[in-house]
Parts: sequence; C-alpha cells; structure tokens
Amino acid sequence: MTDTPPTGTPVPPASLVDRVKNILVSPKTEWPRIEAEQSTVGSIYTSYVLILAAIGPLAGLVGQQVMMGVFKPALGWSIGTAVISYVLTLVQVYVMALIIDALAPTFNGTKNSLKAFKVAAYYPTAAWVAGILNIIPMLGILGVIIGGLYGLYLLYTGLPQLMKVPEGSAIGYIVLIIVAAIVLYFIAAMIVGILVLSFFGAAMVTTAPVVTY
Repeated sequence: MTDTPPTGTPVPPASLVDRVKNILVSPKTEWPRIEAEQSTVGSIYTSYVLILAAIGPLAGLVGQQVMMGVFKPALGWSIGTAVISYVLTLVQVYVMALIIDALAPTFNGTKNSLKAFKVAAYYPTAAWVAGILNIIPMLGILGVIIGGLYGLYLLYTGLPQLMKVPEGSAIGYIVLIIVAAIVLYFIAAMIVGILVLSFFGAAMVTTAPVVTY
C-alpha cells in the first residue's frame, strides 16, 4: 500500500491480508487509513472480525483433538469450548466499542460509534493471529502473552488517533480501556468455563477412554 491518504479522504477498505500485515507492521500509518475507510460495523464484522476471531478457537480445537493424543478431552468438550469462546469474542468486540465510545468525552475526545468500533475490531489483531499457537496446547499461553502485549501497543497507537483524544489526556484514556479489556477477558474466560462445564461436563466423563488391564 502507498502513502497515508489525507485526513478526511474516504478510501475503500483494505483486503484482509493487507490489513493484517499493515496493522502489525506499521500501525502508526495504518490507523489513519482505517479512520478514512468507508466501512460499517457490519462490513468490519463480516470481512475481518468473524474471520480472525476464529483462528484461536479453531486452532485450540485441533490442538486438543490431534496434538494431545490419549490425553485429549472429549470431542464435545473441545467443540463446546471453541464455539462458546468464539461467540464471546464477537460479543467482547462490540462491548469494547461501546466502552471506548462512552469514555471518549471524559478524556476530551469525540464520541463516534463507528470509529470506536474500528478501534475495538482492529487492535486485537495480534492476539487473534497469535491464536494459531493454540494448535500446540503448551504454546497457547505464549500466544496470549505475545498477542496481548502487542495488542496493547496497537491500542496505544490507534485509540488517540481515531477518538481524537488530546495528548495530555490520552494516557488516562488508554489505561482505562486496557483495564476494561482485561476485565472483559477474564469475565469471558470464566463464562466459557461455566458454560462448557454445564453443557459438556457430562460428555467429558462419559466419553473418557477406559483403560483395561
């Protein structure tokens, strides 16, 4: 992709591959492009979020069923975990967008629901891509750490740009959004655990392999 377009100039959305590459490699020039793009919440969901958010759950499903050998959980357990995690991730993006938009005026920023959604949809890119490490269960936590830390950098570079928060107020805004993201992550993880145990706990027990001597 070429130079950053002038502010306020509408541009067509980037392809999935270009967006992932550019947001990871050069976020400071990619965020202005994202801001100028002609897109909607629905189009961002269907062309980006729905695809990338599926990487981690699918990799985890394959990792549990293929890489764990005789110690693998029941198939129903793995599928349930993947599906519930995926759905909650999609919900998290929308909730984060609401929080980002609602807090903007508190830090002298400008409320804009679409731009807030763009931040919420694109800053987790690193975490979603790193989710491929779930295919090797022992490396899953490494993906969470690496993707999460780089995601914080993406948030740091994109949040003030899109929500028009003055430099003096940006740090407080960013910190509060990071706290909200961490809280949502742990709430989602807890919900996944509760729902999976509720719906698939019995299958875990009844389909476990029986060892005979």
